[in-house]
Parts: sequence; structure tokens; C-alpha cells
Amino acid sequence: MKIAANLSMLFSELPLAERIMAARVAGFEGVEIQFPYELPAIHLKELLERAGLTLALINLPAGDFMEGGPGLAAVPGRQEAFDAALQEALTYAAMARPACVNVLPGRLADGVSRDQALTTLVENLHKSAEAFALLGIQVVCEAINPLDMPGFLINTPEHLQELLARVAHPNCLAQLDIYHMARQELDIAAGIQLLGSCIGHVQFADCPGRGAPGTGSVGFGPLIDALRAVGYDGWLAAEYRPEDTDTTASLGWLEGWQQR
Repeated sequence: MKIAANLSMLFSELPLAERIMAARVAGFEGVEIQFPYELPAIHLKELLERAGLTLALINLPAGDFMEGGPGLAAVPGRQEAFDAALQEALTYAAMARPACVNVLPGRLADGVSRDQALTTLVENLHKSAEAFALLGIQVVCEAINPLDMPGFLINTPEHLQELLARVAHPNCLAQLDIYHMARQELDIAAGIQLLGSCIGHVQFADCPGRGAPGTGSVGFGPLIDALRAVGYDGWLAAEYRPEDTDTTASLGWLEGWQQR
């Protein structure tokens, strides 16, 4: 397993273009960026190459999701917008070459039943998995806790397992976020065992507070062992909020993790 920095949360005291080299200097092996589209893909590719870092993950454009809306992937009436977002991400990823692309399920839209939303999400995930398979890029989908984000469609490992079974595409796997599972007081090790070989990407932060490892109550060592036990050998992405604006000061955990 290798450790990546989520540049949408870490090093946010710097412009996005400067965060990549900052992550390299700090000792990370890769980076992920939720929505990197403000940077031209060729520029991002050049910055990554200069730093010698891998782009572990980006998100598919998600419409109004970050502003509190339902997003695109599970809204039947937004199919045209989802297709445009998929095309944008495909074009961007062909140049930037992320290892994974995350398709956010989004929130349940007004006037849409859960069954309708899930049917639409399954169709869009299958379409995305098929399209990105041609580029050799994995599609993932994540569960987010409904306490921080009310109305989010997919919340638990069980939800993810059921969703992936319906998508039934080898290029669509689960993105497991340890913080979102801890926030719901779920048995994270059991969730890891449940998803097993279907885990394609892992993110982490401590809980409560969504801070760096060691600022909360999550025992990360046994969870890393549980991931290793199910054969996971992908990225562990640090997606936490530093306690102050100096990200480097929050990285006391990193060397120990790398040694482990």
C-alpha cells in the first residue's frame, strides 16, 4: 500500500498548482484531487511528472453537488448533464492519467424515489466503468455518512456491496472512506471484510473532527491489517482537515505509516 495526499484538503494554504510539489517534499508518493478541472490536464500532467508523483484519483464532475444539490449520477432528469460530465472526465483523464475516477452517487433528489435513483446510478456507473476501462482507469463509488451530508444516497459498506452487485462490471469497485464509516460508528473491519476484493481505493481521516491520524479515536493499525488481509494493495489517501493552516505541521503520523 502507498500513501497519497488529498490536495483538496491538504496544503490548501497554497495554490493548487503548488500543492503537488509540496506533497512530494512532505514525502507522499501520490496525490488525489477531488475536482482538478481548474488546472488544464496537460499542466497537471507536467506538474505530476516534475514532482515524480502518481495521480491516484479524481472525481467525475458532479454538477451542483458541492453546493448542496443532488449532483448528477443518480438523478433521472439529469442524464444529459451526466453524459457531458462523463465526456469531460474522459477527456481530462486521457491526459492526466489518474489511477481511479470516483463517481459520486450524490443526494436523493426531490420527487425521485430511492429505487429510481439507484436504477439511474447503476446505469451511469456501468456506463462509466465501460468507458474508463478503455483507458485502463478504474471507476470507484463511495459511501458517505448521512450525518455530515444528509440525503446522501449511499452510506454503508452494505449499500456499496448491493450497488456493485447490481452494476456487475469488473471495472467498478468500492471507494472505502474510513472517516465516513467511523462517523456512523460502524464496524469498519467488518466492512472491509464484507467488501473484500471489491475495494478499489481507500481514504482516511480520524474521527471525530476529521483530523489527522492521532487526533481522534480511530485505531488505524488494525484497519490496515484488515485491508492487507483481504488483499488490498492500493492507495491510502489522507483526506483530512489539518488543525491549522500549516499542513506540514500535521504530518507527524506519516513516517510511522510509511514504515508500517
